[in-house]
Amino acid sequence: MADRTSEGEVQKDVRIVMTLMVRDEADIIAAMIEHHLAQGVDLIIATDNASIDGTRDILAAYASTGRVELHDYLEHDKNQSAVVSAMASRAAAVHHADWVLNADADEFFVAKDRTLSLKDAFRGIPKHLGSFSAPVTNMTGRPARSGAALGRLVWRDIRDEESLMSSVALHAHPSANAIHVGRPGVTVQQGNHGVDIPSQGQPEDRFAIEVLHVPWRSYAQYSTKVINTGRAYDANPLLNPSPRHHGMRDYRFWRAGVLEPIYIVRHPAGEPEAGFSYDSRIVDGLLSVVGRGEALRPQFLTAVLDDTDEGYTDEEVARAAEVSAIVIPLEVEHIAASTRWRDLYRGEAAERKRVEATLDRVTQQRDALASRPEARLRRLGGRLLRRFTSRESERKP
Repeated sequence: MADRTSEGEVQKDVRIVMTLMVRDEADIIAAMIEHHLAQGVDLIIATDNASIDGTRDILAAYASTGRVELHDYLEHDKNQSAVVSAMASRAAAVHHADWVLNADADEFFVAKDRTLSLKDAFRGIPKHLGSFSAPVTNMTGRPARSGAALGRLVWRDIRDEESLMSSVALHAHPSANAIHVGRPGVTVQQGNHGVDIPSQGQPEDRFAIEVLHVPWRSYAQYSTKVINTGRAYDANPLLNPSPRHHGMRDYRFWRAGVLEPIYIVRHPAGEPEAGFSYDSRIVDGLLSVVGRGEALRPQFLTAVLDDTDEGYTDEEVARAAEVSAIVIPLEVEHIAASTRWRDLYRGEAAERKRVEATLDRVTQQRDALASRPEARLRRLGGRLLRRFTSRESERKP
């Protein structure tokens, strides 16, 4: 059923295509796909980045339904921008997308109005906006060694951003994702946070979109992701993440043997109070899809709808807090030093460029003066005078 846009014009039903570049996310990928298809996404274009944990097999099972188009990218070089841009362009050129969502496997797009599906919301968003941003909120809950139960991850992390680094080694809350109209040749920035389609504003509040992010599902899952990210950046010298890049920071923790305590302290101990708000839409929506018999591959949802993940004891949580209290201040100092050296290097580089530009101008001015007719005449006169003087010297007895 068509809705009316904010300008009062009847808008036809919209076609939504999602792109997805994924590597080793078998614990969550089926839930992510089922969620978005149930929310009204018409097609998911997925590129598997040489997964080894069964992710590609799950994607292939969904591809057989016709709702997922599966591609492969075998290089582990973190070349996300190029791969996602190609998929986003294909979404428009081949699949005639009105709107394109570029997602990670741990992101769940929803309408802020909980009575609306994504499809409902996009029916009310005019295409003349071009692109707009959707805020991303981390979802958290009890930490676990393994497992993927989404019933644990029902707390929105709304802690004061200024305290995140000093308390849980997070620089900031996630950056917003860019949503855009379908356009062949579009360029999507690394991380899906921007596109080269100018934004003409945000949707009306009643049609706003947000993203629920579940990055720390279990230590087994998260440590694998950190290792994959760090090694991929190591393999691609053309990419230069900042010293505050969360993946590379956690990669340093992993190499130092302290990633697990950091993982644990990022989760609230017990039932949280200040800094968190309850939101069970992801798991509730999946339970509803399964209950109505609408899941395309319900066998892949058992683990995420179960609640038997292996957790940590109170003693282990206490020890993690002690280790983190030592590690995090050292990391804060490391980032500050790295930032100072980077700023110093950039300042020196800028000064070198200024000096080189000045020398270039002086050289150009010298060459210009040297090429003037009077300058050439003086040089010729000088040569003739030296030649004459030399001959006179030879004639003298």
